Amino acid sequence: MKNLEDLEKKINSELTTKINKTQIKHNQIYLDTDKDHLVDICLFLKTNNDTKFRQLIDITVVDYPERNQRFEIVYLFLSHEFNQRLILKYSISEHEVIPSLTSIFPSSNWMEREVFDMYGVSFKDHPDLRRILTDYGFEGHPLRKDFPLTGHSEVRYSEDEKKVISEPVKLEQNFRNFDYESPWEGTKYIKDEIETNDKKN
Repeated sequence: MKNLEDLEKKINSELTTKINKTQIKHNQIYLDTDKDHLVDICLFLKTNNDTKFRQLIDITVVDYPERNQRFEIVYLFLSHEFNQRLILKYSISEHEVIPSLTSIFPSSNWMEREVFDMYGVSFKDHPDLRRILTDYGFEGHPLRKDFPLTGHSEVRYSEDEKKVISEPVKLEQNFRNFDYESPWEGTKYIKDEIETNDKKN
């Protein structure tokens, strides 16, 4: 369908009970649903002659640590034939497992692995759910908003042991002391230097 309003009506009429809310914004259609209806909705969007959303562009997650349903899963679809974009989203709690789209969109394989690696969201029936961006044995999920920003260990490949190892960070003498103050406040050695210069003047 060339008209977004008609497309929105078509989706709502066909998927009445499976859509929580639809909206046209920024020349795109936004759909809110629940994870249980994901596969049915995606099959309809891809195979129906009035929609033809045959390309899955991306899968991403928005983290809201303060919510009960912590993660909002977001799917971006493109219809080449109608030159239209659609954004599908739903919310889940931290340890929920969600359906994989690899049987409908094979390109989702690596996208789902990236979501698993960066946020810790698991996908049911995924053929190869392993980390894709971080190292072997990596702990935690870097894009969660509660992930620590500093640390005292590093991961590297050891030629001697022929495996990836974790070891304490080795720093040169002048970087050996960690300063945990906010960079906006100014680090201690700079403050001391300023105070010394003020006394001299």
